[in-house]
Amino acid sequence: MTVNNQNYEGAIEAILFTMGDSVPVEKIAAVLGLSQEHTKGIIARMAERYEQENRGIKIIELEDSVQLCTKPEFYESVIRVATQPKKHVLTEVLLETLAIIAYKQPVTRIEIEQIRGVKSDHAVNKLMEYNLITELGRLDAPGKPVLFGTTEEFLRCFGVQSVDELPILSPDKLEEFKSEAEEEMKLKVEV
Repeated sequence: MTVNNQNYEGAIEAILFTMGDSVPVEKIAAVLGLSQEHTKGIIARMAERYEQENRGIKIIELEDSVQLCTKPEFYESVIRVATQPKKHVLTEVLLETLAIIAYKQPVTRIEIEQIRGVKSDHAVNKLMEYNLITELGRLDAPGKPVLFGTTEEFLRCFGVQSVDELPILSPDKLEEFKSEAEEEMKLKVEV
């Protein structure tokens, strides 16, 4: 896209916003095809307007560079948003892995993979990152595999006081799940 006179401010704003860090005026000028002095003038007008319009951002100068920053009077608002807990999305794979761990704990990664029929490294790592599972120790067996179990965060998220409160699978449902898993394994082997 070629930048014309009307788009210089927009281009500068986009560059500063996207880069996040300070950007040398020399680079901005080169991108816009302007002299450094002309570019500094545009940036100075933008900075002045940001101050007058009571915006949440400002342009600061750092030696021969400029940066788009939050105004100090809005720091508290930004911090409140930034410190809010992130809501994690549990995909079908993560839920399946979490269910295995919740019902079979303490369980090793190999046992999880035998039940799922696929590698589970990513799912186990994500669940640990989300603090839904933790290492409970090591199995007293060759290689000393790590044992996994659920955390207090898991209990809070699922609204139970202990894993004993998790729904019990009826023998009929358990057989149905086993059949589905065996059928799925046959399909994977045939493919």
